[in-house]
Amino acid sequence: MTHPTADTTIAAEPSFLTRMARMLLADKFALCAAIVLLLFVVLAVIGPSWLGELATKQNLRGRNAAPFDWERGWVWWMGADALGRPLLARIVVATRNTLLVAAGAVALSAGVGTLLGLVAGFSSPRVNQVIMRLADVIMSFPSLLIAVIVLYILGPSILNLMLVLAITRIPVYLRTTRAEVLEIRERMFVQAARVMGASRTRILFRHILPVVLPTLTTLATLDFAYVMLAESALSFLGIGIQPPEITWGLMISQGRQYLTNAWWLSFWPGLAIIVTTLSLNLLSNWLRIALDPTQRWRLEMKAPKHG
Repeated sequence: MTHPTADTTIAAEPSFLTRMARMLLADKFALCAAIVLLLFVVLAVIGPSWLGELATKQNLRGRNAAPFDWERGWVWWMGADALGRPLLARIVVATRNTLLVAAGAVALSAGVGTLLGLVAGFSSPRVNQVIMRLADVIMSFPSLLIAVIVLYILGPSILNLMLVLAITRIPVYLRTTRAEVLEIRERMFVQAARVMGASRTRILFRHILPVVLPTLTTLATLDFAYVMLAESALSFLGIGIQPPEITWGLMISQGRQYLTNAWWLSFWPGLAIIVTTLSLNLLSNWLRIALDPTQRWRLEMKAPKHG
């Protein structure tokens, strides 16, 4: 009779991705949110090449066509806009720009803010003060006001919008990362790495950053929804992305003058924003628990043991 060795026991442990998949299956709300977000990502990738021509083709005879008219075809079931273009096709095509701006702004702000936060939390008090005062200057101005001024000067474009929204969100990641580093740097494993002669860069990126990443991942998921709403607000005000480009916020802005007799022009893109932000919030709540070693047992207890 053979007994299991340490090697076979370790080999039997499920991988990180397997454990995360099981915990996702255990939370039905998070699972639905992940499916919805995956669907939007797929639409962002294939949408412009699939329905791009229909989204820009005008048909003035069908302007402001009512929704749920199945006789015209499935692409018209959401109705048409003021130029007779199918709303479903335009929402699908607008998904790419909406998600691209939000993803780019979050990635840039998270990267810069995390790097500055690591330096501020692990450097001398003088460097820490300089970086924190920089964050205070950015936070002293309302983010939307900065975006309005900069976009008015530089002109609205996808790149400018992405940069402006990223700059306004850098302090969020900077202050969060710095607070985490100030606590983690006093732990025993960091002190042991110092005694063993590890360089400052190695300690930051090999020992401290992996501990901070779960918090930053949860924050980035929530921030994605905030940035997407900010982009929609700027497009609604007319200083965001301009035609012929399409975003959900721009579609709401274009349909506001028809709210009394063609409510669907603003309703469907608004519903897309609501569904996406709700899904991001549900997934963020799941990530907060799944990435926390002290709380993930709540999901692991409900997770299926196989599959």
